[in-house]
Amino acid sequence: MSRPVRNYELVFIVHPEVDDEGLAAVVETVKGLVERNNGQVTQVNKWGLRRLAYPIKKQWEGQYVLMHLDMSPSGVAELERSLGLAEQVIRHLVVRLDESEAPVVEEPAEEVVEPSEPVAE
Repeated sequence: MSRPVRNYELVFIVHPEVDDEGLAAVVETVKGLVERNNGQVTQVNKWGLRRLAYPIKKQWEGQYVLMHLDMSPSGVAELERSLGLAEQVIRHLVVRLDESEAPVVEEPAEEVVEPSEPVAE
């Protein structure tokens, strides 16, 4: 019996003192956690360093990362447990997306130039 695969959005905040290479390593680690739990990362957006609304672990800033995932619900539970243990991730949130909210990745359409009508003289 196959498990249902659903669309999720994961936002996590990385400690502000992690450098660019460290942030890339954290993103790859999270991707590995998703894949280890039979999921797939469909999109990654690094939002950069932002001020937090309130301090988290004595920090007023954090590096935000947004990921879109395709996973089973049981895989999400394991992913959340693993993220809670990750030292460099100071906060995370996983939200299930409705099918209508799932991101659609489209190739940019080629510009079509209509031939102009000949001008009658």
